[in-house]
Amino acid sequence: MPIQSNHVNWELASALGSARETTDALFALVRPGSLYERPIPERHRIVFYIGHLEAFDWNLICRRFLDIPSFQTEFDKLFSFGIDPGPGNLPQDQPADWPRLEEIGAYNRRVRETLDGVLANAPEQLLHVAIEHRLMHAETFAYMLHNLPFPHKLAPPAKTRADGGRIQPGMVRMPGGKATLGLRPGEGFGWDNEYQRHSVQVAPFEIGKYKVTNGEYLAFVEEGAAPPHFWTSRSGRWFYRGMFEEIPLPLECPVYVSHEQATAYASWKGKRLPTEAEYQLAAFGSGNDRTAGLDPARENFDFHAWDPVPVNSSAENELGIAQLVGNGWEWTATVFQPFPGFESFPFYPGYSANFFDGQHYVMKGASPRTAARLVRPSFRNWFRGSYPYVYATFRLAGN
Repeated sequence: MPIQSNHVNWELASALGSARETTDALFALVRPGSLYERPIPERHRIVFYIGHLEAFDWNLICRRFLDIPSFQTEFDKLFSFGIDPGPGNLPQDQPADWPRLEEIGAYNRRVRETLDGVLANAPEQLLHVAIEHRLMHAETFAYMLHNLPFPHKLAPPAKTRADGGRIQPGMVRMPGGKATLGLRPGEGFGWDNEYQRHSVQVAPFEIGKYKVTNGEYLAFVEEGAAPPHFWTSRSGRWFYRGMFEEIPLPLECPVYVSHEQATAYASWKGKRLPTEAEYQLAAFGSGNDRTAGLDPARENFDFHAWDPVPVNSSAENELGIAQLVGNGWEWTATVFQPFPGFESFPFYPGYSANFFDGQHYVMKGASPRTAARLVRPSFRNWFRGSYPYVYATFRLAGN
């Protein structure tokens, strides 16, 4: 059923429909017999996410804002929230604890039909929230899908791999200056942690021309460091475990690692990770205005690819730095904390505040599975420092 909307919300209605198509297509890549699997031990089973996206939209817009009576209260609650347990506190539920797919499908169809009929009455801010929440889950579900064994997935046709040519790594000297972080009210939609806009004075520093590659990290592993989660060793050779196939380790592609691993490598090289403000200055300048001309196909974001491409396969910016946006989020040294003047969304108070615990770190940029509407200078991503499953890269920094 097409979404009905008035002239004010037609663009957002279309965006919601497109986001639904994106997540529906992702779930369709899982073979039906594997939908009750738990590919990542720290997360819910796949079946939760099939119901979660519609339950979120229902609870946010229909039930709380429009006060539409619930038709299946137990599903509204069951599919409400994801989880982020600490080490040693993994979920223990079993497949039999979850409803049948037919029941979830019926719930989802009714939620969509009801929401589509009242979409014109929904505030634009809540529609933005619903769309971006769904698109963020399109990425986090890709992490889960990546960890599902190959036979449990239906692979789309393979794409030709990019070749960036010979890589000459190095550091770029930055003079420092004022980095602009965050949004002002009225500048467009942003999540609560993106406010308030402010400037940070950054001292002169140096930053890597490229993201750290698998080839560079391999030397660290050969010195005794633990291999990244995405690597597999077979008969003395290293392979990259891609979304749909295993390939010889692509030495020229960025390495996906946890924050702990990125920090350890940087220390091993006598360097460090850049701060959020340093990244911001290198990527967007003092005015946060460098995203308009980015091409998702060239920079590798907006679902253009399933896996990374070489770190030098796209052009450098005017400072001589490559791929600050796309081809993998970039870890920073900054602990995820509120900006001055932070206020939680009253309709979603725990979105950011629940993670201001000193254990999560800011990531910036975008990965191959990050939606284009999330690629704005103010957007902040974050994960626990030990979490190994995200498409997270890093580059070196120094003083």
